[in-house]
Amino acid sequence: MCNNIKKEGDLNTLLYSRFANPMSSSPNTSNLQVNSSHKQILSIALPISASILVPQINFITNNIFLGGLGQEALGLAGITGVFYLIFAVIGHGLNNGLQSLISRRAGENNIEEIGNLFSQGIRIALAFSLIGILLTWLVVPALFKFALHDPLLVDKAVSFLNIRIVGLPLLFVYQMRNALLVGTNQTKYLIIGTATEAVTNIFFDYGFIYGKFGLPNLGFNGAAYASIISEFAGLAVLFILIHVKGISKQFQLFKYWAFDWINIKLILKISSPIVLQYAISIISWEFFYILIEHHGARDLAVSNTMRNIFGFFGCFTWAFGATANSMVSNLMGQNLNDQVPVVINRIMMWSASMAIFVCIILNIFPTQVLSIYGQGPAFIEAGIPVLRIVSMALILMSVSVVWLNSVTGTGNTRVNLYSEFAAIILYCSYVYIVLEHLKMPIEWGWLSEVIYWVTLFIPSFIYMKSGRWKKLAKY
Repeated sequence: MCNNIKKEGDLNTLLYSRFANPMSSSPNTSNLQVNSSHKQILSIALPISASILVPQINFITNNIFLGGLGQEALGLAGITGVFYLIFAVIGHGLNNGLQSLISRRAGENNIEEIGNLFSQGIRIALAFSLIGILLTWLVVPALFKFALHDPLLVDKAVSFLNIRIVGLPLLFVYQMRNALLVGTNQTKYLIIGTATEAVTNIFFDYGFIYGKFGLPNLGFNGAAYASIISEFAGLAVLFILIHVKGISKQFQLFKYWAFDWINIKLILKISSPIVLQYAISIISWEFFYILIEHHGARDLAVSNTMRNIFGFFGCFTWAFGATANSMVSNLMGQNLNDQVPVVINRIMMWSASMAIFVCIILNIFPTQVLSIYGQGPAFIEAGIPVLRIVSMALILMSVSVVWLNSVTGTGNTRVNLYSEFAAIILYCSYVYIVLEHLKMPIEWGWLSEVIYWVTLFIPSFIYMKSGRWKKLAKY
């Protein structure tokens, strides 16, 4: 892997000679460099946690409202939700790559280039969102007819996704905004945008799904319209906020309208392995849910609630992962490579501690957690064994995600991609044999999460411990 990176040294050298000049920043701009203290870690991670947590609350609220339409609707939300998540994580991959680059420029105090990177990131994100919309409209009907057993389920899923996918450009631009705020250590502003999105989503969810507040009764599709409206509201508030706070002026966000092919290539070079990694990860999860659908409506509904739980309590893990990405890149931009292992270990400690606490709570109160979906005793009885497995997987994820994002912060995202390929091959092979061939209970299928996170952790840990990331050409 390192040899492949070294072969691209000429491009890296060119890019670095153009952009990595700390003196290009204005003397009046604030210092964006970070340190490896626990206070610094929490100051970045906690606002990110809140910003991720609020959308997950939205998602759980969606599922609680949809659960009121019956178990079939709750299960269908799992299939459509994971499909949309494929495109959402593509935007998240662009977010991570752009965030890594912005964090590096922040570490160098190269303020001028941050606005340019952001502008080019928006261009790429909008192009990707258009492709996502066209693929959904043209491919999904045939794909779901082939994969799902229930024709009525197919029609409902296609109708929902044809509406939901229209919000993809809003989501992608929102994610690029997040990359800017995290990369420049201004994570506190994320909370305001996500809180706006949460309140809007809950209001329109309840209104559209059940026909309340004078709104039309749209049933299952109401959740799609509510999500689009809430994404627009959150994005609008965030745009207003960064304008009022002077962030747009500080980083000259709207100065660079011309195409900058060097920066576009740089963003794609760093982001594309992450995008591909995330995409194949969620595609494999969609494969998992299709296999679960073959087991019946109840098992599909149980698995959808597990995804809710994984997403909600995993917010802290993903926040610490984003913190690792940003801080590793920032420290490398300051040439403080000796501080990188220190900050990774400290972030991992916080992430694992939070996950262990969550695991204990879930195992003490499993019935109370599952009862919020209102699906009855049989549903709770089927869900408890799966919940115990998911709670253990959350601990493995808390460690793996930090190391994985630390690799992203170094810029060698190919390590992540190769790790993902290995993990997905093992994951898909396991779930197919267990769920489709052996027809075992779904809790055995959910053990695949243990295989997945361990497989991702090992190469990331070995790579960071090897120190080879210190020899990479700067970007």
